[in-house]
Amino acid sequence: MIKLIDDINQLSVCLDIIHKSFETVAKEFHFTKENCPRHTSFMPIEKLEEQFNNEYQMFLYSYKNNYAGFFSVHIEDNSLELNTLGVLPEYRRNGIGKEIIDFSKEYAATHNCSTIKISIVEENTKLRKWYESLGFKHTETKIIPDLPFTVGYMELTLKSI
Repeated sequence: MIKLIDDINQLSVCLDIIHKSFETVAKEFHFTKENCPRHTSFMPIEKLEEQFNNEYQMFLYSYKNNYAGFFSVHIEDNSLELNTLGVLPEYRRNGIGKEIIDFSKEYAATHNCSTIKISIVEENTKLRKWYESLGFKHTETKIIPDLPFTVGYMELTLKSI
């Protein structure tokens, strides 16, 4: 079940899921608060509050009566930007990520979006291949000076109905 976050007081639950979900990536790629303070696994509550207050729609994913995932979306220029999609490690491999992508496709279509855009750690080839298996295409990479990884951008073109 996917639940819209409509109360800023729920953000601490969301942040806990974000930190735990992205911690595995931080460990795998050796990101620390010192070498990569902007990585999602270290996100401060203030950033989540800022997004909440700036029209990002945030969602919790519930699996067997437990919160198992989080994601947010933001619409700009007929594109849906999918952000911070995280599934807690103990709930992975249950199809939750695909359900979130399917939900995002429907959400995008109902908001007249023609594409869904995401950004990932480019070096995370396993994640990139997973997104590609769902129809996303790699569009570009960027090197951002204060990040110890390359940012990869991907896009899913939605079929018009």
